Amino acid sequence: MSWSKKGRQLKQKLKQVDWYLYFGLLFLLSVLVTITWGGLKLHGLLNDADALPIEAIAVKGERKFTTDEEIQTALQSLMQSSFFNADVVDVQRALEGLPWVYHASVRREWPAKFKVTIQEQQAVAHWNGQAWLNVNGEVFDAVGYPELTDLPMLSGPDDMAEEVLVSYGQLDDLLKINGFKLTSLRLSPRHAWQAELANGIKIELGREDKMTRIQRFINVYPTLQQSEKPVAKVDLRYDTGFAVGWDDTNKRTEKK
Repeated sequence: MSWSKKGRQLKQKLKQVDWYLYFGLLFLLSVLVTITWGGLKLHGLLNDADALPIEAIAVKGERKFTTDEEIQTALQSLMQSSFFNADVVDVQRALEGLPWVYHASVRREWPAKFKVTIQEQQAVAHWNGQAWLNVNGEVFDAVGYPELTDLPMLSGPDDMAEEVLVSYGQLDDLLKINGFKLTSLRLSPRHAWQAELANGIKIELGREDKMTRIQRFINVYPTLQQSEKPVAKVDLRYDTGFAVGWDDTNKRTEKK
């Protein structure tokens, strides 16, 4: 076989290989286009609130101070989204941004329902006159309600709120078993404790040994009651003694 004949055969084989390559690339390209087009259509469908709407939202959790209107406002962004593209994290943050909401959870439930669970703040005390303390000693701001008026008045630096709440519980327990009621406790910027009882008596406890000093007040109070004048203030910031301020304007009260 001559070299020219062999060359022609080689060229024919190369042309065949080129056509196979072209057809293969064309097929691959068509597959990629189809996948891309399908992905775009699917993306559009999943984000179409009309095609895949959220049909129901179930709100659970005991609520006293969080209104339906507040929840509806927080869920507006959710209702404008489709079932699949709704951002549950954003909705959760919006709900937890409501004044009386402590924690919220949002989850999808197939085929077109969302479940929202709300846990409200549990206020246990007024804080610094304008805010509140919850059961964990955390400060939060919210509008007050009449049923919360009688909560104790606590105050102090915000970063000491938990300690103030714990100290209030300890002092109140000790006073309560002796017939007194603690209505106010303040921690000054210098970390000095000041208490007030339901009968209006103010007690200076200083910075140390507040439990020992409040016990000293309990022990000495029967003696103070023998005076014709009612007690207005007791200063217990002394190691062994105390100072008494008498109320010269009000009549004696037996209320503790």
